[in-house]
Amino acid sequence: MKIQVSIAFLAALVAMAPAMAGPVSVDSPWLRETAPGAKAGGGYALIRNTGKAEDRLLGGRTAVAASVDVHSMTMDGNIMRMRQVSGGLAIAPGGSVALKPGGYHLMLMGLKRPLKQGETVTITLRFAKAGEVPVRFRVEPIDHQLGGGHGHH
Repeated sequence: MKIQVSIAFLAALVAMAPAMAGPVSVDSPWLRETAPGAKAGGGYALIRNTGKAEDRLLGGRTAVAASVDVHSMTMDGNIMRMRQVSGGLAIAPGGSVALKPGGYHLMLMGLKRPLKQGETVTITLRFAKAGEVPVRFRVEPIDHQLGGGHGHH
């Protein structure tokens, strides 16, 4: 029993460790659990650029979806507007960008199966300068909130 708990604890620590490629790191990555039959899911993280040049998050790929795109969500009065970010999301040198509910986020389009709470999903993020960065995203409950609502995904 102690060995199983220790292995689970170590697996959780590895999943929470920041993924890094050169000056770019991805902290606290998580996905929102999806309902059966959902065709899209949302992904969130904090991306830091400790380098001296701007980088851009262009998108990514994963085995659980047809595509991984960068989207923005804005409110226009009472209307939520979701748009794919053209040309990628800029991360300033020495800066960071939060992918969070209600703002910039990853959209996993064409889900091949539901995302289930507690599982870990690898997404290989693609950056203009840092290249490809594999990141382990933990699936959190559908009502998990970090920085605002995003219940329409």
